[in-house]
Formats: sequence, C-alpha cells, structure tokens
Amino acid sequence: MPITPATATHSSSNGTAEAILLELVDEDGNTIGTAEKLTAHQPPGQLHRAFSVFLFDERGRLLLQQRALGKYHSPGVWSNTCCGHPYPGEAPFAAAARRTYEELGVSPSLLAEAGTVRYNHPDPESGLVEQEFNHLFVGMVQAPVRPDPAEVGTTAFVTAAELAERHAKDPFSAWFMTVLDAARPAIRELTGPSADW
Repeated sequence: MPITPATATHSSSNGTAEAILLELVDEDGNTIGTAEKLTAHQPPGQLHRAFSVFLFDERGRLLLQQRALGKYHSPGVWSNTCCGHPYPGEAPFAAAARRTYEELGVSPSLLAEAGTVRYNHPDPESGLVEQEFNHLFVGMVQAPVRPDPAEVGTTAFVTAAELAERHAKDPFSAWFMTVLDAARPAIRELTGPSADW
C-alpha cells in the first residue's frame, strides 16, 4: 500500500490489523468525530463519510466489480467500480484514487468530483446499515485492471443496457442504484450522449 500522511497512521509495523476509523459527519457533511468501522455500520448506523467511484473505458462502458466473498459487508454482490471510506483527515478525492489502486491495481484518469449523496440503506443480508454522506467521482480507466482477490471477486465492463439486464437478475449492493442515479449527470457529461447513460 502506498504510504501517505493519512495511511501512515493506519499502517501497522508488526503486521497486526488495527481498528479502522471512519469520519463521522453531520447532515451537511461537516466532520463531528470518528467511530470504528463496524460500530458505525451497526443499526441504526452512524452517519459517516464515504466515496463511490465510477470508471469508464473509451467505449463508455462502466467498470463493475463483484465484491469478494470474504468481505464482511455485502460479499459476492455487484457494485460500482470502487467504494469505501476516507481515513479521518484524508480528502475524499485522495481516498477514492488510493482505494481504486488498492482494489483494482489501476490509477483512474480524468477523475472528477460528481457531487454528494446522503442515504440510509439497511442491508437485509448482513443486518448492517449504510448511513453515509457519499462523495461521488467519475473518471476513465485506461489500463488493464489487476484486482486484489481479497477485495474483488471479478470485474465486468457493461453498457447501460447490459447493466439493466444484469441488475434485473444478479444481486447488487444496497447502495448501488442510489449512487449511480446521483452520479448520472456527471457520467453523461463524461461519456457523451451516445453511451446512453
């Protein structure tokens, strides 16, 4: 993992896992504290900062990932290119670029902010709650993906029509449609009208 000022304080020198802290926010997205990751997702959930990334190839196809089966939250479901949580004090843009590289082995091109969305999505499978203030990003992927198998089961590039077919038959993350719909204006600007997003 690349060491940045934010990640340096979250890396263990002896190889043991440290508690991952999330940034708690108010309804306007202002930081009000921190909480341990799993604690923040316990019902009824604590509102925390998150990010979602949507990357497209040169043909305007969206890169989806199927979450690894070993994930504690929403294992095996399809979702957007990358999503996660900034470390406390880490800029959402930096966190989005960092996690995209960690999970998929690629650095996004033309990564741009695409607004924010706030939601409350209970996950019926795990009983966990996504109570998030989510920063959205869109960009391009211009190199072959090299997924980390601990994070990603598989990937797929899909057109808007192929996504609709897949979404009708395969399980997707509870937050997927909310973040996709919120990012659509920026996605259309990036991909152009012919991509039909």
